[in-house]
Amino acid sequence: MQVLIVVTHLLGTGHLSRILTLARAFSAAGHSVTVLSGGMHAPHLKTHGVTLHQLPPVRSDGTNFTTLLTADNKLADAAYLAQRKDDILDLFHKLKPDVIITELFPFGRRILRAEFLTLLTAAKARKKPCLVLSSVRDILAPPSKPAKAEKTDQIINQYYDGVLVHSDPNTTPLSQSWPLSDMLADKLHYTGYVAPTSAGLHPDQLGKDAIIVSAGGGSVGTALFECAVKAALLNPALKWRMLIGGANPDTEITRLQGMAIGSGLHVERARPDFRQLLHHATASVSMCGYNTALDLLQAGTPSVFIPFDDGGEVEQTLRAESLAKHPSFAVVPSKHLTPQVLLEAIQSVQNAGRFNSDDLEFNGAAETVRITTELMQSL
Repeated sequence: MQVLIVVTHLLGTGHLSRILTLARAFSAAGHSVTVLSGGMHAPHLKTHGVTLHQLPPVRSDGTNFTTLLTADNKLADAAYLAQRKDDILDLFHKLKPDVIITELFPFGRRILRAEFLTLLTAAKARKKPCLVLSSVRDILAPPSKPAKAEKTDQIINQYYDGVLVHSDPNTTPLSQSWPLSDMLADKLHYTGYVAPTSAGLHPDQLGKDAIIVSAGGGSVGTALFECAVKAALLNPALKWRMLIGGANPDTEITRLQGMAIGSGLHVERARPDFRQLLHHATASVSMCGYNTALDLLQAGTPSVFIPFDDGGEVEQTLRAESLAKHPSFAVVPSKHLTPQVLLEAIQSVQNAGRFNSDDLEFNGAAETVRITTELMQSL
């Protein structure tokens, strides 16, 4: 099969990271796969085995997802967005894909609706049938009004053959965060969690007995980092390792290193062996994005979540609260975050011990390939 996966990450890089995992699974199964990325460049993500086509990139203006900016912080105007649509159509006609997978749309990325609909209209008009699927994580941002859910249903009903839900319906059904009509419920295909193969132990046991502090690969996390520094200063005997992501982390690293003098905290760039470090860590402090949550579940690391909730975001809070049903995980809302509260939460999850993930399914990428292949055969 010729597979085209379309994704645009607007804030962090978790959406692209998950799609690259899916793409590698299609490639490993012998299919030709192209990822069409419309977000900012993410050089820290591995793209081996995947053809990545970059659109003129856009990002959100912080948590304002109604304003799109270019790489040089200019407003993405009509001409800029028109060029993206032209590039999408050019690639579609060049690849002639058998399968199109849109990440998050139409459940999100509504500001980019015009370019997605341009692609979907072209696929529907083609004489040769094209399987069209949506790919969504375990929890979505609930629609703020019924009309948004109704519009999503209309698009799904008109253009889509199915919706791939990357979770376990027994633990996190999509209905937990999104209203399901009968039509939509009939189109859902649960794949299990999409995660890379477990990283296993670090060959040098890096991270041993440390508290790992991270905030994903995006530009958010300042309040979390500063609170962790202050907590480290309250208890200098603790060993901390803080990993800073984003496109240009060096200035932030220097600033936090200056704040951390006198503590047991080491500040450095986000590391490609992050997942291995977690197997040796005594605890983790992080937000609760989809990929981070899966990394921690796989490693079994006792974890304190400070969910990202700027701009009224609720996705990470819903996920964190679901995980916190187990004592190895704790949730500290950002409005309650203080150094002392953080230290107490870390102590609590450390006392609970490591999480046993043996009953969870992390083969969602391979299951996605299997489901897609079956749907393609019945098209």
